[in-house]
Formats: sequence, C-alpha cells, structure tokens
Amino acid sequence: MSVSTAAADQTICAQLPVLGRDVTVPLVTGGEVTYAALDYAASAPALQRVWDDVAAYAPYYGSVHRGAGYLSQLSTDLFENSRTTVAEFLDCRADDQVVFTRSTTDSLNLLAGALPADCQVFVFETEHHASLLPWRDARVTYLNAPRTPQEAVATLEGALAGRDPHGPALVCVTGASNVTGELWPVRELAAAAHAHGARIVLDAAQLAPHHPVSVRDLDVDWVAFSGHKLYAPFGSGVLAGRSDWLRAAEPYLAGGGASRTVSRRTDGGVDVEWHESAARHEAGSPNVIGVYSIASACKALTEAGFDTLVAREQQLIETVRAGLAEVPEVRVLSLFGDDAPRVGVISFVVEGWNSSHFAAALSAEYGIGVRDGLFCAHPLVRTLLGSDPQTQGECGAPEAAPGEKSLNAIRVSFGAGTPDEHVERFVRAVKELVRDGAKWNYRTEDGRCVPAV
Repeated sequence: MSVSTAAADQTICAQLPVLGRDVTVPLVTGGEVTYAALDYAASAPALQRVWDDVAAYAPYYGSVHRGAGYLSQLSTDLFENSRTTVAEFLDCRADDQVVFTRSTTDSLNLLAGALPADCQVFVFETEHHASLLPWRDARVTYLNAPRTPQEAVATLEGALAGRDPHGPALVCVTGASNVTGELWPVRELAAAAHAHGARIVLDAAQLAPHHPVSVRDLDVDWVAFSGHKLYAPFGSGVLAGRSDWLRAAEPYLAGGGASRTVSRRTDGGVDVEWHESAARHEAGSPNVIGVYSIASACKALTEAGFDTLVAREQQLIETVRAGLAEVPEVRVLSLFGDDAPRVGVISFVVEGWNSSHFAAALSAEYGIGVRDGLFCAHPLVRTLLGSDPQTQGECGAPEAAPGEKSLNAIRVSFGAGTPDEHVERFVRAVKELVRDGAKWNYRTEDGRCVPAV
C-alpha cells in the first residue's frame, strides 16, 4: 500500500458512524436527498457506538444508590464507573469532583451558586450566554472582545491587577468559540488568573468534542461541557474540578440523594446533614442513561484517537474555508484572524442576503441543516457585525429593537461524523445560491424564514 493510500484510508477511518447518516429529507424543488447535518455546534448527532451501548444497557435499567436489587446495584456501578471514565477523559486531579448535571448551562449555574461570598467574576463579552449570564449574584466585570490571543491575556491581566487581592475571584472563559470556532489561549489565561489569586472555569462545550481537554495540562480549576455536543444524547452535562467551593456551598437542589441524614428536631423542625461528595449537588433520581451515554462517548473518542480526528476535521475546515474564500460576497467572521487555530465551527454573512433567508434556502433546496441568528452569543455577534449594514429584506429574522440594525449570521459546524460529501455539497450550494439566487420563494412565519407554499 502506498503512503498516499494509507493516509486516505486513515482519513476514512476517522469518520465515526453517527445516527441519522442515512436519513433522507424532501426538497421543495422535488425529490429527496440525504440530510447533511452541519449544525454540530448546537447538537451533534449521537455516535452509533453510544446508541448501541445505551440499547444494550436499557433492559437492565434501575434506580441508582437506593436499591438492593441486582438491577439497581448494576446501575449504580455503571453510574459511578461513568464518573471515573469522565474523570479520566478530562485528566482530572486525584481530589477533583465530577458532578453530573443537565448541560453546560446547568453546570455553570451550579458553580455560580457555589461561589464564596463577595466573589468577583471576570468574563469576556465573547462568551456563550451559558457562561456569560449565570453570575448574577456576584460582582461581574465584563471584558471587551480581544482581537488576538495575546490581547486576551493582557486584557485579563489588566483587569485582575485592579481587583481586591484578598477576596475570591473567578475567571470564566471558553475553550473554543461557538461563533468563530477559534481556540482560546486557555493555558495562558489560567496562568494569568492564578498569578493574581483567581480561579478559572473552562467552558469546554465546543472544545471537548474536537480536542483533548486536560484539566492538569491546562491548569484550570473547573471544566464544564454538555453531552449533546459530545455525540451523547439524553440531556446530561458535566462540571468537574476542585471540590472545596462545591463542598462548602449549599446543595444545588435540596432533596433525596444530596442528604446524608435527615432528622426531626424537638421543636418540630428538620436537621439535615448533606453529602460532601459530588452527590451533594445531584439530588433526585439521576439521568443514568444520559450519564452512561457521556461515558460511552468519552471512550469512543479516546479510542478513535484525537490526533486522527483533529487531522481529518482540519481537512474539512480547509475545504469549507477555501470554498467560501472563492465567493467575494461571503465574509467569514473572526476575532483572531485567518491563521488562528480553530475547530469545525465557521460563521459568515453573505452580501445581499438576509442570513435567515440563506439558511432556509440551504435547507429547503439542498437538504443542508445549518444555524442562523446570534447563536446565544449576542454581544459577540453584534461586535463582529456591528459595523456592517444589513438589509432586512422581505424574509428574515424578527425586526431588531429600536435603534439597532438587524444583525444575524450563518453558522456551519461539523465534526467526527461528518462525511466529506456534506461539506462539499455545502460549498457548492453556497456558490450556486450566491450566483443564481434561490429557486423558491420564501416568507417569514413566526420569525423564521420558510418556503412559501
């Protein structure tokens, strides 16, 4: 076998089987086509491996931590072994806790509730709302969008230098932007935070599905991510990291599982002793299947090898970026510039098109699913688009607030389960739509652009 053939075979093997890869959808122009799911940044399709693992376990489902029966014991072991698998996937420290939540948003709200009194939080305006908004009970300093990784570090250092050095502080930063896909200098930001006596939490929702995340190597205090972006369905998430603030905080939810003992007082009240382990913040019957699906996805990605997965994804990124670069009317959004390393998330605008209209045409006429709008990162997208006039046109997103332009963009995102044909079809569709226009008429319905029927 020649070297070139071997390399090609390695690329093919790196595409992981996912659910929905054979689903066909109708086109408004007639006929059907295999659906091209290019909205991984919102929710990635479940890995076939994950689905198979869950299906094999489902007949043995039982309530965890509470039952003496065989299925309950089996489910408890599976649940706790999943915690170990996630800790290994994240390269956690020996005394770190892995808390299972519903999502990244849930994880960061949990951490927000565990902040010490008078904690100051530093967060860039470029964050997803999941990491921008939870800190309502803290003193929050919002930092302007940097234009280089070096500026990000310098901006943070400048902000931290002016804080009270004796009080608690937390920095929240993304690992990879959900708008531009660009990788952030997490290790350097962590070093800056720690040099000024602050802690740091990493929003790894967009990073963990694409790159290995090592808590030790990045030297972050906590990491949060969602299962549904990691090829694992069923609404589960993870908050992993240092245990002291979590042990000292009131339980995220009060109820069974979080409590070690509950007793009545002579005055008629109730005394509660809460767990100090991760169970403290996992009250109620946990999502065992969701947790197991995360662990299965962690194993599948680790066994596939991130080096191979990253190399193949980089090929897809280059295909998309090269294709878009051939269309003068397209502008790709970026903070750090064309040479910045990134994951498979690319947002852009098309001159003369409302983004909702363009995304609707991609779906209805080509069977391609992308995202349009502000991507739950409104300050960032408005920063990137604020200087560009946008015409609302006949079809598009709801009208902007008074004094604001109608700002939205198109996002294409992909990953380990994306076939080459999907990104090639996307590039071809962009070129055809810009050159020839839409083949169908569209209208606005409930704020969405849809084919007129």
